[in-house]
Amino acid sequence: MNPIPLVHASLGEQELAAVEEVFSSEWTAGQGPRGKALERELAERHGVGDAVALSSCAAALHLSLLALGVAPGDEVIVADYTFPAPAHAVRHVDATPVFADVRPDTGTIDPQAVADLITPRTVGVIAVDTVGLPADYAELTSITERHGLFLIEDAACAVGATYRGRPAGALAPIACLSFHGRKGITSGEGGALLTTDPKLAADVRLRSSFGIGSIFDKARVIGLPIPEFTEIGYNYKLSDIAAAILRVQLGRADAMLARRRAVAARYGDLLKDEDLLTLPHVPDDRTHAWQSYLVTLDPSVDRAGVATDLRAQRIGCGHGTWASHLQPVYQTDQSCPVSADLFRRQLAIPMHAELTDDQVERVGVALRAALKEHRRPTTENQGGAA
Repeated sequence: MNPIPLVHASLGEQELAAVEEVFSSEWTAGQGPRGKALERELAERHGVGDAVALSSCAAALHLSLLALGVAPGDEVIVADYTFPAPAHAVRHVDATPVFADVRPDTGTIDPQAVADLITPRTVGVIAVDTVGLPADYAELTSITERHGLFLIEDAACAVGATYRGRPAGALAPIACLSFHGRKGITSGEGGALLTTDPKLAADVRLRSSFGIGSIFDKARVIGLPIPEFTEIGYNYKLSDIAAAILRVQLGRADAMLARRRAVAARYGDLLKDEDLLTLPHVPDDRTHAWQSYLVTLDPSVDRAGVATDLRAQRIGCGHGTWASHLQPVYQTDQSCPVSADLFRRQLAIPMHAELTDDQVERVGVALRAALKEHRRPTTENQGGAA
């Protein structure tokens, strides 16, 4: 029985040809000609003022907070149900992450929870497009503007998604993208910052290259200018090898997203009448990028047992994402009950553009069987209490 991986990058001959071209060039490192071309294409696709290619979405989040001047003692409200990169970024600048609970139907940050958490120390909000579904940016923008807070969109999972007709990555003044291996477009690792503010983009670009700017550019200046270090920067550059791959991926993004959407629609058809799970909910005013396909299991189902059965049949699966406030690194006494419940009950099943129709059918059949096999006995189905 052939395996069905949980994730699979759609990389092939076009990407290999692009890499070969870089190998034949004079520049493979970061902030070179292919990286600059990628930045222009990202900015044009998303309709923003500037884009900065970086080594990861985490780097984009970190540099965003530095550019915004977030300092020790500040509080930044972050979405709780997510890979905890936003909270990590807040801690990197010695500020305090404050975890906001999420909507039970979408898993995205709850605007009312955000409003309730604002204190005199709050300086901004990091919203997350949870596994590819945009958050409620109309409400979040209203809240942050009313209180004079910054708003960052963590669109790590959401390339290709939309909210009220606008693309994810352009839903806040600053957005951060990921090009990790499981994302809609990928170079294995990588990220980008998108912004409407050219000064902020310039700050991030400088800090991403040790604080001295592009060596590629400086090598082409007549004479011998010696770079001066004006910031304590980082090596957060994206190589031109990765940028070349991403330029190909960007051209294929719509086709790959169409396939993910078809897979999601087929899962919906196969599982729509299954009482032991709840399907993903996509509000009418937005579209999903389907980085992941998460089903929420009924409380009576043993999730670990279901996962064991699926993996025994060589079908990849995993938990949804993290309830960040429960991670021991943060040592917080906050409570986010909706996020904690989703963390306990959600299950990720295979989702990528390389899935065949037969594989999707096989996942659906196996999941239904596993749900029934691992439904825990309840008082009601045992004939009532003694």
